[in-house]
Amino acid sequence: MTKRALITGITGQDGSYLAELLLRKGYEVHGLIRRASTFNTTRIDHLYTDPHDQSARLFLHYGDLGDGARLVTLISEIRPDEVYNLAAQSHVRVSFDEPQHTADTTGTGTVRLLEAVRMSGIETRFYQASSSEMFGASPPPQDEATPFYPRSPYGAAKVYSYWITKNYREAYGMFTVNGILFNHESPRRGETFVTRKITRAAAAIKAGRQSELFLGNLDAIRDWGYAAEYVEGMWRMLQADQPDDYVLATGVGYSVRDFLDAAFQHVNLNWEDHVHFDDRYLRPTEVDALIGDPSKAQTQLDWKATVQAPELARIMVDADVQALHHSGSPWIDAVLLNSWAQAA
Repeated sequence: MTKRALITGITGQDGSYLAELLLRKGYEVHGLIRRASTFNTTRIDHLYTDPHDQSARLFLHYGDLGDGARLVTLISEIRPDEVYNLAAQSHVRVSFDEPQHTADTTGTGTVRLLEAVRMSGIETRFYQASSSEMFGASPPPQDEATPFYPRSPYGAAKVYSYWITKNYREAYGMFTVNGILFNHESPRRGETFVTRKITRAAAAIKAGRQSELFLGNLDAIRDWGYAAEYVEGMWRMLQADQPDDYVLATGVGYSVRDFLDAAFQHVNLNWEDHVHFDDRYLRPTEVDALIGDPSKAQTQLDWKATVQAPELARIMVDADVQALHHSGSPWIDAVLLNSWAQAA
């Protein structure tokens, strides 16, 4: 029997990698997308087949975590074996500007989806995308037993989602798990997130298209991994015999300054010549250091991250160089050749 999965947030970074993974594993994949006046499916366009084609295994449905009635209808119609809740307002700095919207989508949206699963009466396994931001001010290393101390509306909303997911597991016997993922990046990361801002700027400055980059706190330490590896961990959580909660991380911390250095060095630039401080990018309450302890996932799920921040920075810079190359910059061929020569 072909397994069927529903992914909320399928058009995001994690959703696109997860959809690829599940399709490779033979799943029929359904994705929830929000209605917009323009297409917002760039990250999954390469996976899409016209649903009239008999071979199609990816299907998209309009819906929103703010519409509980729609969620009930979709769950009842699709009857997924697995549900992955990846949808959220996920930008931490923006959550300070839009705290109510963040609470409604990132927090309350989770209980709407859980209730839709419960009301449908079907047997399904539920994955909740939890976040290292829930730990906030708790000192590293952080694992599944570390107390939560969120330092942003986003982190607080994720804490609610974590506990309501656990509550549905204990109250209703549902197979629900929390994946507490530390920072995971890729060339598909949104362009307003700090890692992608850095790698796009490195490529653009080398190509002569940009001269400056403005950033906030360079001393923040994060545990950065490769998103394409982390979706395998998500899937493994739902294949376990019993539902539980797991940290996914590399176990190694790097500062924003370290990431800058790796990215700019890859194209033979000195970041200090181009990067300037802008306090608009500071958070009202900062999180100094997030470094995960993934021992439980390694032991129980046989999952381990292999890509760490310096290699990740190079992967992302190369992808942004390629993107500029396809956009027609005459500078890019030399940059690519230099990057490949260094890698060799």
